[in-house]
Amino acid sequence: MASAAISPARAAAFDVVLRVFEDEAYADRALRTAAAGLDARDGALARQLAYGTVQRARTLDHAIEAIGRRPVRRLDPPVRAALRLGAFQLAFLDGVPRYAAVNESVELVRRARLERAVAFTNAVLRRLADDARTLVEALPEATWEDAAVAHSYPDWVAQTWWRELGAEGARALMRAQNEAPATVVRLIRGDVEGEPDPDVPRAWHVERVDEEALAAGRIWPQSTGSQLAGLAVGAQEGESVLDLCAAPGGKATMLRGSVVAVEANEARARELTENVRRLGAENVRVVHADGRALPPELTGFDRALVDAPCSGLGVLASRPDLRWRSQPLPELQLELLAAASARVRPGGTVTYSVCTINANEAEAVVDEALGSGGLEVDPTLADEWPRFRHTVRPEFLQTLPHLHGTSGFFIARLRRIAA
Repeated sequence: MASAAISPARAAAFDVVLRVFEDEAYADRALRTAAAGLDARDGALARQLAYGTVQRARTLDHAIEAIGRRPVRRLDPPVRAALRLGAFQLAFLDGVPRYAAVNESVELVRRARLERAVAFTNAVLRRLADDARTLVEALPEATWEDAAVAHSYPDWVAQTWWRELGAEGARALMRAQNEAPATVVRLIRGDVEGEPDPDVPRAWHVERVDEEALAAGRIWPQSTGSQLAGLAVGAQEGESVLDLCAAPGGKATMLRGSVVAVEANEARARELTENVRRLGAENVRVVHADGRALPPELTGFDRALVDAPCSGLGVLASRPDLRWRSQPLPELQLELLAAASARVRPGGTVTYSVCTINANEAEAVVDEALGSGGLEVDPTLADEWPRFRHTVRPEFLQTLPHLHGTSGFFIARLRRIAA
């Protein structure tokens, strides 16, 4: 086969796919490196190809194995990445010339100096050019095991959603999290081109993030679900507020009153400080510390927010690689919730939020915290935001991508019982 040129976008996407699955790189960081220097059009295509391939990897592997009759895990990494990239274009994208998807993927293998695999790659991709879309569209989804393959999720995620949302809800959520999420910003000052969210004030749906407005601190990219978590704190002027896991600062800079924003990671604490400055949040003071071991003088707060680290199952649409590295963190979440409640005065509130759809990190963590004593549910939260009332636990809030068109969040507001 004659050597073919490889477009800059496909070369960049190939590098991202290879790094994500072979080096455990983060997709967004790998893309920034791989796509540096590309023009806007090639950069956008590289992002679409890389993110889509990473997101759909399990489904693509099924198709590749069905055609190639070899386990994908046994292929050389560049061959695996090139086949995934080509299969994604053939199975899921419209308007991509078949010859470009096939020939450039084959050339990526040749460029990797794997001449022995060129014929195999070419044969598999040419068959996928004819059969990939039909094969993928015919995949069953009647059980969670089938749906995990059809929609490209780890087994544990599919099983969790099947158990908590039922078959229909789980399938709808899987589909929604494979679609591009809405672009939403929080309006800080001035105005913005877009549509205001009907339920959450200062949330605007926009075509794209205005980089100039972002640099000037007039807007902040933040989903409706994330903004809801900040608003649920209910902080008022004159109150003292603790944000225990504050970086990068979207929620901390929403809070009224005197805010102490805590971040354990030093680099993220520096990022948080810069974002606080950029957004003009003069009421926010950044503290670099572990939220579970705060300086003793940080106590007696009127309110606290624990937006805890989690599996991130509510933000998979915007983070394509997260589904393959995600893990629940209930022990850490409970420790942080206990630490926050200890720093709030009697009668004060602790708002607990996680950007996941997993009861073991949400309702179960709150229930265990309540069971240890000292906290009770604040029943007014769901009345303030009835559109987002949790369908099973109506004292809490929950946003679901397939129902609310935003990232998935669980939010509870608890009150510290007076001694």
